[in-house]
Amino acid sequence: MPKNVLDFNVISSIPNAGVSEAVGGFFGAATGIIGNTVDNVTSVFSQQISLKLISATKTDGKGNGKIGKETYVENHLPTLPTLGARQEAFDIHFDYDAEFGIPAAFYLRSYMQTEFFLVSVTLEDVPNHGTIHFVCNSWVYNFKNYKNDRIFFINNVFLPSETPAALLKYRKEELQNLRGDGTGERKEYDRIYDYDVYNDLGNPDRGEKYSRPILGGSSTYPYPRRVRTGRKPTKKDPKSETPPRETYVPRDENFGHLKSSDFLIYGIKSLSQNVLPLFESLIFDLDFTPNEFDSFDEVRELYEGGVKLPTDMLSKISPLPALKEIFRTDGEQTLKFPPPHVIRVSKSAWMTDEEFAREMLAGVNPCVIRRLQEFPPQSTLDATIYGDQNSKVSKQEMETNLDGLTVEQALNGNRLFILDYHDAFMPYLERINKIAKAYATRTFLFLSENGKLKPVAIELSLPHPSGDQYGAVSKVILPASEGVESTIWLLAKAHVIVNDSCYHQLMSHWLNTHAVIEPFAIATNRNLSVLHPISKLLHPHYRDTININGLARQALINAGGIIEQSFLPGPNSIEMSSAVYKNWVFTDQALPADLVKRGLAIQDPSSPYGLNLVIKDYPYAVDGLEIWDAIKTWVQDYVSLYYPSDEAVKKDSELQAWWKEAVERGHEDLKDKPWWPKMQSIEELIQCCSIIIWTASALHAAVNFGQYPYGGYILNRPTLSRRWIPEKGTKDYDEMVKNPQKAYLGTITPKYQTLVDLSVIEILSRHASDEVYLGQRENPNWTSDSRAIQAFNKFGSKLAEIEGKIKERNKDSSLSNRVGPVELPYTLLLPSSTEGLTFRGIPNSISI
Repeated sequence: MPKNVLDFNVISSIPNAGVSEAVGGFFGAATGIIGNTVDNVTSVFSQQISLKLISATKTDGKGNGKIGKETYVENHLPTLPTLGARQEAFDIHFDYDAEFGIPAAFYLRSYMQTEFFLVSVTLEDVPNHGTIHFVCNSWVYNFKNYKNDRIFFINNVFLPSETPAALLKYRKEELQNLRGDGTGERKEYDRIYDYDVYNDLGNPDRGEKYSRPILGGSSTYPYPRRVRTGRKPTKKDPKSETPPRETYVPRDENFGHLKSSDFLIYGIKSLSQNVLPLFESLIFDLDFTPNEFDSFDEVRELYEGGVKLPTDMLSKISPLPALKEIFRTDGEQTLKFPPPHVIRVSKSAWMTDEEFAREMLAGVNPCVIRRLQEFPPQSTLDATIYGDQNSKVSKQEMETNLDGLTVEQALNGNRLFILDYHDAFMPYLERINKIAKAYATRTFLFLSENGKLKPVAIELSLPHPSGDQYGAVSKVILPASEGVESTIWLLAKAHVIVNDSCYHQLMSHWLNTHAVIEPFAIATNRNLSVLHPISKLLHPHYRDTININGLARQALINAGGIIEQSFLPGPNSIEMSSAVYKNWVFTDQALPADLVKRGLAIQDPSSPYGLNLVIKDYPYAVDGLEIWDAIKTWVQDYVSLYYPSDEAVKKDSELQAWWKEAVERGHEDLKDKPWWPKMQSIEELIQCCSIIIWTASALHAAVNFGQYPYGGYILNRPTLSRRWIPEKGTKDYDEMVKNPQKAYLGTITPKYQTLVDLSVIEILSRHASDEVYLGQRENPNWTSDSRAIQAFNKFGSKLAEIEGKIKERNKDSSLSNRVGPVELPYTLLLPSSTEGLTFRGIPNSISI
């Protein structure tokens, strides 16, 4: 990234009459290339980049495809009509010999001292063949940085066994380039994909406060693998890796500023390194603004009037575009956030029990609630360590709110549900409560005749003061709408939401999408050639994931990072996600399997998608099943083009190596679990690819892009709890009676952490201007197979049809869970979106 991100000139590619090529580049001001002048770009590129074509049909004496003579890029083509934004084209002419055959790959060598971005190469007028497309999208450095010249392949598709013999050597060579040898520290220009554990979240050299356990490589702390960087170990712990100043990711995973989404990514980095320290200095200057909100109105001032800043504060920050909206530079000197969607219509509807329950079905974390199938619910914690952790809620307490039903009748009628965070938090509460005041929560809900959920009891549990082995100490809070009991009920709901907010950020969002997908991205690049059909199917769904995960290790989930600062578990945060990963099951990530596992759906062959939803008006499930089915149908149509039988799957050497490595190295700590598909049939291949695509696209969209619309109003989704429920006869109880709002504000996230949280989720909830959504491809020439293009167009049409259905459902007043008291229609699974904070849109990949 250049010091001045605006001083760059991107150069791309395409053809001229004859045989032509397209190259792309990224330059900082130091190169002297500023602006788009023919003289500048021509003088830099002319005779500085060479290509050697590789034949797919004619071989040398060793049986490998013939290699043509070195030929150089020539003239700049400034007026080519098909150029994209900030792209430049050049032509190159090859002397064609009929004995050479049909080219299907080329070697490229750069003699330039700075890198450039190669977008595409198009060969025109190839005798007996016409036009040949190469989709490249790759950074190219000076040839001295590589062991072998860079190689690029045609946009054709070949299974390993069907690859032209002349290309086999080159296909294997490129995969070996991407695997590396597993040694040494990775450099900026490397394109090497390898595995490592999460051993760089802490920094023991800074002291015990910054030490963190290594995640991955043990039964105690299992975890998915990340990209290996090879940095030196810390001095105090040879197993921990020195935290990076700049995190290595394989070079083509980091598009630089060809993409505006990088402005979002670097916006987070800018927040961490520059903005948050200024917030901290602002808040702790108590003469300027204390660290407590005095009223709900003061919280709303964050969006309506803004926080007045010291006159010199903005001068210390040079905000990137992603931050400009919240930093007023028009002379007002204020910090002002956009109004969150949840309060755009009503400022108080978030407080209702109906909205509290509805957000479990249509909020930002709609994939945790489950049907209650036994009463009282039982804990899965080891009783020899934690004693009796089973629920202490009584039938009498429940039945006061079951509309005249008994618990047994409600259970048998599939009308009782639970949001259960007890087992996830209880083992960590003693540590958490050294810096906070938190409970492990269970929330019981009842499905009314009108199809709405209502909370009927909240159980708040703490570790026994005499020791874990004595079990939990629990209290049960029942709904109330008047007097001090209504304040206690509101506080109990806040403690539930703090549990939910933290579980969402650490598990539903980070672990279950970001972290679990990275091993598949690594395995795909190491084992599936760009010529492989499954590589072409999956690659768009990995775009940016390794890059954003690398940034997360550097600024979000690291010791002392943004997550630890602003979410309840603090330094225990990522360790808690390791405990949840122990019970992660790949096949359960398929939406139908997930719904059945949580008891929210019952298998029924006569129902749409083979499922009968227990809660008919469950927006995430209803919309999600349509998206899931469209994804799976597209994958099935595509896979059937290349695999006529199960035997073809078994005999695909690259596919088998990919799956074996994804399981045994990428998810090594769970490799012996019996639920892993064996990749022995077409059905298993379709299922595995569908799960990967669903997880990276729709599941991530469902749990990501609602973060600011719901959580941007900290009263609705607090992230910290600092006080337990006050006991009668205490000073805190008397203050709660006197000023309920102040009691609520004193319990939840304070001002500094609120500013941290809002600043981050406001960026995380945005779409970039060049986002590529489900049903779209970045390059129309992504494959030469017209059958695949036809199937993909069918997929896009189906998604457009689904989008129309979702919009119609949102207009149906009988589907009250889709809108709720806050009057916010559920749009998170609408496939398309525009740029910005839209509360909709399913990108192809985890790009933020």
